Amino acid sequence: MRKPIQYFIFLFLFWSSCAFSQTEKEYKIITIAFYNLENLFDYEDDPLTFDDDRTPEGKDHWTQEIYEAKLANMAKVLSEIGEDITGTSPALVGVSEIENRRVLEDLLNQKPLVNKDYGIVHFDSPDRRGIDVALLYQKKLFTPTNYKAYELLIFDDQDRSKRVYTRDQLLVSGMLDGEKIHILVNHWPSRSGGEARSRPKRMKAAALNKKITDSLFSEDPYAKIITLGDLNDDPTSPSIKGVLKTKNERENMKMKEWYNPMEEMFKKGMGTLAYRDGWNLFDQIIISTELTKKDFSSYRFYKAGIFNKNYLVTPRGQYKGYPFRSFVNGYTGGYSDHFPVFLYLIKEKISKN
Repeated sequence: MRKPIQYFIFLFLFWSSCAFSQTEKEYKIITIAFYNLENLFDYEDDPLTFDDDRTPEGKDHWTQEIYEAKLANMAKVLSEIGEDITGTSPALVGVSEIENRRVLEDLLNQKPLVNKDYGIVHFDSPDRRGIDVALLYQKKLFTPTNYKAYELLIFDDQDRSKRVYTRDQLLVSGMLDGEKIHILVNHWPSRSGGEARSRPKRMKAAALNKKITDSLFSEDPYAKIITLGDLNDDPTSPSIKGVLKTKNERENMKMKEWYNPMEEMFKKGMGTLAYRDGWNLFDQIIISTELTKKDFSSYRFYKAGIFNKNYLVTPRGQYKGYPFRSFVNGYTGGYSDHFPVFLYLIKEKISKN
């Protein structure tokens, strides 16, 4: 894969009109991704979570056979994100809607992933559905140094003394191929009850996100931070544009600002999930100013995208064209109700001469 990757990156740098010498340069490229795994539950009853439906005797008749088929599908997708460019699966993958650490261990033991030697950062969250977020990382590329789960404290609209239990926000800091980087994995509150009524919950989630990242910026204004996840809001929603104050262009960004490459995709009608013949782009990867610079002496942003290969799309029926989800009134053999998202980071290789 080495020569095609070099050629690909060289063409990008040429057409971006950056000031490079006439000699061809070599660049490292890695993928960072996020995937909502759509209720990846094991098939055993956990008395501490609301997983009764996802058991052999439950409403969904969630058997070991179905569970293993779901794992195989999820592993196939993760193994292929960015592979055509980098020659391997993502260096870092944020995931959501997973029941526990066991399902992640089972996922990483699937044939497409088992030789990639992924590590796991995961905490059990207080979410009422029993679903969590986590970060998967290739051990040869990333070494975690610190990690913490941040509780999102929100309360019921009608009874302010009643807490609404939802997912934590997971911060993982570490060394990516020798460079310090921070990854914040999110799954913000859903739009249950309607977008407007549920909006304050996501505004709270965005405020927590900002508080965490502001703390990182206070220690290092040049921090490389990536906040990613299923935000249950679009790139133009108030939580993202109003609270995080994201930009949709990389030019003239100031320190401690945020660039959202997904906003332009959303404005072009692209999405990661569909509902009632409309597309949303809830799954996003947002990056700090330092990652947007065009000095490729260290890892910088190159390109972002939605991973929506044909096999991830419903081929026929009422939901033709939608993400091919794994469960609709029974197991379908599909994947997830969300498409994954990804971005590439690149940096110039240092010559040994």
